[in-house]
Amino acid sequence: MAEVHAAIISYLPHSELIATCDSEVLMARQLAERYGAKNYYDNVDRLLADAKPDVVHITTPPQSHYLIGKMCLESGSHIFVEKPFTVNYQEAKELIDIAKAKGRKLTIGTDEQFSIVATKARDLIKDGWLGGRPVHLDVFYCYDMSDERYTKSFLKNKSHWVWKLPGQMIQNIIPHAVMKIAEYIDDSFDLIAIGFTSNYFLKLGEKLLVDELRVMMIDKNQMTAFLSFSTQMKPAMIQFRILGPQNGIVIDEVQQSIIKLHGRKYKSYLERFVPLYKYSKQYKKNFYKNLGLFIKREFHMKRGLYNLIESFYKSIENDEAPPISYEDILKCSKITDMIIKQIYKETLS
Repeated sequence: MAEVHAAIISYLPHSELIATCDSEVLMARQLAERYGAKNYYDNVDRLLADAKPDVVHITTPPQSHYLIGKMCLESGSHIFVEKPFTVNYQEAKELIDIAKAKGRKLTIGTDEQFSIVATKARDLIKDGWLGGRPVHLDVFYCYDMSDERYTKSFLKNKSHWVWKLPGQMIQNIIPHAVMKIAEYIDDSFDLIAIGFTSNYFLKLGEKLLVDELRVMMIDKNQMTAFLSFSTQMKPAMIQFRILGPQNGIVIDEVQQSIIKLHGRKYKSYLERFVPLYKYSKQYKKNFYKNLGLFIKREFHMKRGLYNLIESFYKSIENDEAPPISYEDILKCSKITDMIIKQIYKETLS
């Protein structure tokens, strides 16, 4: 991820990549050379003392996010922290408290919230398309591991930092999915999570890693949410459904499409034809939108990250609220902790 962040920072107007840092100094130097940074370091303290950066992007393993984030905030830098934000809720809360005390800003790298289609959906909701508060959210988040060679390599490499997280692979990937729910659900909610090891993983000899997850939630306003994470579902979708009292929205992050679901029901046989025709027009519109962006060279795979970084920088320049609220970051951490506690009961005990 450091490479992607460096590329975006170098491309953004009014921003400059002034330094890189890695525990392996060769990696830091190579990244600096590729993206025009004048300095590189293998020590965070020296980076902060010498370069005095306005913003530090933390793309290290999540076990180090809290400590590095704390160092940066206390030295006067704002921080952009890749997901998972921290290892647990307590660390997340402490980082946010430090940021507030120091008058600094921070955000989390859940960039799918700022993709073209996610931004469009947010605008539709603000304009009243749902007809009120969301009634139900449905998130499908798939991580395709059908390549057996890659999967076997991952399962054998127990030294990778993912294995050392309390929630292992689940904790590393689901913040994107959880944040979609955190944006809309109330602070007070109940949650039930079921996690299990897929038959595919069992056949490869892995018995402990949870790679399938199903979550049900309900908040005090009776809004419900379902989350399904899978390495086995096909199609391997990343899809978000938001259903309101009048209409709904389907956001597809893989295909970068957005479909407005109409709540109106037509009489008799018209219900078999009119909605299909209207949906076909929407899919056609999505096709031409994507094609146009591709032709104009604006259809970037990490457009959401570009938008998020740009919005975060503007919030710093204009002293505005960060693009992702601290309340949502804490809700995301709280939900993730609750999920891990339920699906890894025996391991944690």
